[in-house]
Amino acid sequence: MDDQEWLRLNRANWDDRVRVHVGSEFYDMAGFRAGADPLRPDEVADVGDVTGLRLLHLQCHMGQDTLAWARRGAVVTGVDFSEAAVEVARGLAGELGLAERARFVASDVYEARAALGGERFDVVYTGGGALVWLPDLSRWAEVVADSLRPGGFLYLAEFHPVTDMLDDAGERVVSDYFDTDPGREDFPFTYTDGPELRHTVSVQWRHPLGEVVSAVAAAGLRIEFLRERPRTVFGRFSSLERDESGSYGFPAGRPGVPLMYALRAVRE
Repeated sequence: MDDQEWLRLNRANWDDRVRVHVGSEFYDMAGFRAGADPLRPDEVADVGDVTGLRLLHLQCHMGQDTLAWARRGAVVTGVDFSEAAVEVARGLAGELGLAERARFVASDVYEARAALGGERFDVVYTGGGALVWLPDLSRWAEVVADSLRPGGFLYLAEFHPVTDMLDDAGERVVSDYFDTDPGREDFPFTYTDGPELRHTVSVQWRHPLGEVVSAVAAAGLRIEFLRERPRTVFGRFSSLERDESGSYGFPAGRPGVPLMYALRAVRE
């Protein structure tokens, strides 16, 4: 499969998802407009104070996380390959009075450097299901490194690849951790509530944790930490339980596996 085919299929799929996501309870646009914060407390603690920092959010979708960082004082740039998503993000920035602190650019991640005119940032932020849409993590990590000023850092918060091995209940290993062949899927729904998709085909890639760490290190970034976490942001498995904070984890007394991870790496 060449770059143009997977990119065309995934862009059509995500343009269509925007139509569903913008009206979904999952993304809760009304709540966000009213001040709800989609950022997870551990991410906010890991990243630290962003007041006055220039933050680049790769694969930003409709811009809610991006604009949440702007609300915390950052000057933000969001990049996404879906024109439809970028239009929603721009509209949100205008409605919330953040247009002077937030810009959104439509671009494939691999072409982001050209699309941004070579600008460099204090923080590159990404994650939450972003990496599975990219075939080449070495190329991605090079884009990240080239987007950072000296002293700037990458913060990646992602779903742990171990979760791709488990069945729907999260109880049995049913898939090979090291199977990294592209998966072409034809599925009528997105991960939120809402109507069926019209463009149902997508292509995804699995990336073991070692591949992620190695790509970041090979791009010249120094890894400050890698934190594996026992909780996640949605009910990925039927056995997960939701706590008062809204996060999900396995029931008490049951052996756990990492559900998410966070990586921070600095350009020296």
